[in-house]
Formats: sequence, C-alpha cells, structure tokens
Amino acid sequence: MSRKRHPREIDPPYRDPLFMESLPARPVRIMTEYIDPLERLRREKVGDTIVMFGSARIRSRNHALEHLHKLRKEKRRHATLEYRASLRDAKSALEMSRYYEEARELSRRITSWAMSLGDHPRRFVICSGGGPGIMEAANLGAAEAGGKSIGLSIQLPHEQRPNDYISPELSFMFHYFFMRKLWFAQLAKALIVFPGGFGTMDELWEMLTLMQTGKLQRRNLILIYGRKYWDRVLDWKHMLRCGTINQHEYDLLQFADNVDEAFQRVRDDLEKHHLEPDTLLQ
Repeated sequence: MSRKRHPREIDPPYRDPLFMESLPARPVRIMTEYIDPLERLRREKVGDTIVMFGSARIRSRNHALEHLHKLRKEKRRHATLEYRASLRDAKSALEMSRYYEEARELSRRITSWAMSLGDHPRRFVICSGGGPGIMEAANLGAAEAGGKSIGLSIQLPHEQRPNDYISPELSFMFHYFFMRKLWFAQLAKALIVFPGGFGTMDELWEMLTLMQTGKLQRRNLILIYGRKYWDRVLDWKHMLRCGTINQHEYDLLQFADNVDEAFQRVRDDLEKHHLEPDTLLQ
C-alpha cells in the first residue's frame, strides 16, 4: 500500500522533469552520460574494446544489389539525366558495399578470437557508433560470432535509431558528442577506420590528437582500412613532407586492404601490447 501524499509535499529536483531539462541541470545530465555507461559496462564485465568507425551510408551487398536491380528494371520508363545519376550512384553503392561485408567479417573474426580469451573480464569487445552502415556491420559480425558488442548512439536532428545487432544491455544513447567520444576512447585498445565522411574523420582526428599529445597513455593501434579510398581523400605523406607531422606521428598509423591483413595486424598488436588486462572499469 503506497504512502498517502501530503497536499503540500513536492518532489525533489531530480524528479522534476522541467528542472532536469533546464540549463542549470546540464552538469547533472552530463554526469549521467558518464555514470550510466560506467555501471553497465562494469555489470557486463567489459574489460576493453576495439572501436570500428566508418560511414553510416555504406549498404550491405544484398541491399545495394537489390537497389541496383530495381533501378535497372525502370530503365525503359526513366531514361533521363536524373535516372542516369541514380544508376551511377547505385553502382557506386554496390562497389562500396565491399567495405560493409569486410567490416562484418573482420568483426566476426576479432570477436571469435577475443572470446577465446575468457570473459572475466570480456576482452576486446567490438564497439561501434550504434547506427547503420559500417557501424551495423561491426555489430552484426560480433553477433554472428556469438559475442556481445557495444553501440554508442547519438541523438541527432534526423532520426537515427540504434541498429538491431547491438547487445541490448550494451546499447547507449548520448546527447553530448563529447561524452560519446570519451567512451570511444576510454576503453579502446584499437581503432579500425573504414571509409567514411566527416563524422568518421572527426573521430579519427580526435583519437590521433589524444595519442599525439599523450592524453592516451596506452599504446593503441590505429588501423586505416582501404587505401584505395583513403589515399584519394587524404594525402597522409604530404603532411609528413611539409613538416606538419613528424615521422613518429605518421607511424601511429597502420594500413590494411583486406580482412586477412587487418585481422593479423590487430591480433599481433593486441597480443604484443595488450594481452594482460588493464581495464579502467575495475
């Protein structure tokens, strides 16, 4: 039987939704985006993570093929400039879909290997940004291996719900980008960067800057996946030639162009530098 409420009784501030959404309560909201992931990750015994970044717009091969076949069936009725542009985009999407399938397979292999290391704590858990595209592929691969994976989703003006392959107990939604970035960096032992756009590059530069300035004390692998894409987007060695980075900073980067090469680089680096757990969650 519930206690009878006194007519003049009022709720404490943390139960007042107007206060909790107010500007003065912002520090409280920020703290919840640290404390909630901390407690849930501890509960699931997550020791450390492998973060996989990449475009939300890259489709699976089946999805890209289906879209292309649908367009080709419409050719006789829509032989316009707009149709040709759509067909060109669909062919490009099919070509880029290789990265979805390769991210999926790489995640599956890493998860299968990591599970062999035990679960007290869970080692090298796949962590993505929680959305579609490469993020979905990373979570899907981990699920196919029978492992858990993390999704760090973000509230955006356009709706983007968490993908279906994140372990439900490790699915997080953030309002603040900087708190989301903190959790990307906090437990990561490796960062694998698939082709992507502004968001992917933002997250890459954030991690590189933390390593360059010594704010990340651990030696973390940064693996750039897909030179065919990235070498046209960024001339890494031009920065070195112009002196805007030095050789040591350039050497923070490693590169891979297929799943076998990527998996071997990741496994070798983790076995060399991170096989003994040093989790921050204990």
